[in-house]
This record gives sequence, structure tokens and C-alpha cells, in this order.
Amino acid sequence: MSEPTCLLRKDRDGATLVLTLDYTARRNALSMPLRTALIGAFEEAEADPAIRAVVITGAGGYFCAGGDISGMNSPDLAAGRQRFAITHRLVRLMIRARLPILAAVEGFAVGAGLSLALCCDTIIAAEDARFGAGFNRIGLIADLGLNHTLPARIGQGRARQILLYPDQLGAAAAERIGLIDHVVAKGTALDAALQRARHFHTAAPLPIAMTRSLLAEGLDQALDRELDLQSALFLTADHAEGREAFLARRSPVFRGV
Repeated sequence: MSEPTCLLRKDRDGATLVLTLDYTARRNALSMPLRTALIGAFEEAEADPAIRAVVITGAGGYFCAGGDISGMNSPDLAAGRQRFAITHRLVRLMIRARLPILAAVEGFAVGAGLSLALCCDTIIAAEDARFGAGFNRIGLIADLGLNHTLPARIGQGRARQILLYPDQLGAAAAERIGLIDHVVAKGTALDAALQRARHFHTAAPLPIAMTRSLLAEGLDQALDRELDLQSALFLTADHAEGREAFLARRSPVFRGV
């Protein structure tokens, strides 16, 4: 299936930039072209002093259903490392940006979608939203910095339950453990996020930028380790089996190779 020309919509609400993932044919899966579009949007926003906050949401009733598994076909180690050089550029831009970022989640935020949400400062979710990792279902570890951001949010013990098991959490359970920040009625997550983002229109920007920089400490070490491990896992037989099983909608048979 070919990708649509426009994968990312950009709108403004005063001093807030609204980024809408618009790859609805794949439930806003985080394909490499979409990641590249996000990089461009964040670089432009960082350079624009009129922008004071960013809200990320998804079209079609979904936030993001994960990575685009159909595009996970790195032929060699160099290709896998290049893929993560692009991905980690996005993660660093989001987590270290001067701009506060809010996620407005409707529907699924799973896999890479969960990682994307946790690169944000505030997560506002509809009451029927669902959250989960599930990377090991395709023979991979969590990526986009999730091994750094998830324990920072909810602690090591709870992070292990999400990273090691396939269970998904509803919005109420996610709020109870601190995975998300606010639960709102279905269909209102974007409006609630925009209202929250307006606080930053008049807030002092320098302390916010410096606070975000302080909270990003340790990110580089986590991403470097993630790059080494995940680019190697892309070449394993288990990942090939997990990817093929997912696309064929069958259960994978992993052999530890």
C-alpha cells in the first residue's frame, strides 16, 4: 500500500502548534516518512519564537497504533543504525526541545505510539483510550526512548509490567499509575490539551526550556544502548518471524535466534 502524500497536518491555536498524525490507513502507524515529517515540524517550531507549545494528536479516532511494521525490513546492520539515527533525532528534538509538548490521545497509543506519547510532557487521554508496549510480539525491545521515559514516569517495577507483558491498559488504569495525566470524555482530548497548552502562551519560556533540559539527563546513554541492541535485533530470525506473523495475523513461533 502506498503512503498518502500528507502524513502530518499542521495547524495553529494561537501560540500552540497542533500536529495531527494523518496516516489513517494504518491507524497512524509511525512510518519513517511520518517520523521525518515530525522532525521537520519540530525543527521549524523550535526556530519560531511565536510558538510556545505543541500538541500532538491523531486523525481518525486513533493516536498511533505503533510502528509501521510493513516497513521494518532493514537489510543489514548499517541500514538499521541509519533508521535509528533518524528516529533518535526525533526523540531528542521532542525531549530536549524548548517547547512543552502535550499529547491528546484518542483510541490506541501502543508500541511506538506509546513511546511517542511519553516523549511529551503531558498526556491527556479519552476515557476509552488504550495503552501498551508489545514490542516483544515482533521480536524487538521497546524503542523511541521508551526504556528511558517509561521508568521515569512510573518507576522500574510498573515499567517492567508494561514492557515484559502484552497487556494493554485502559485510560483509568493508566491514570492511576501515573502513565497519563488526565482522562477526559471521548472525543474531547484535543480540546482539553489545547486548553491546557494555553497556559504556556504567557508563561516564562526560559525556565520551562531549562526544566525540560534538566529532566532529559540520561537520555543519550539510553538511546545509544537502544541503537546498538535494536539494530542487532532487526537482523534476527525471531524478528523476521514476528513481523511475518503480525502481517499474516497469526501467532509467531520464536526460537531465540
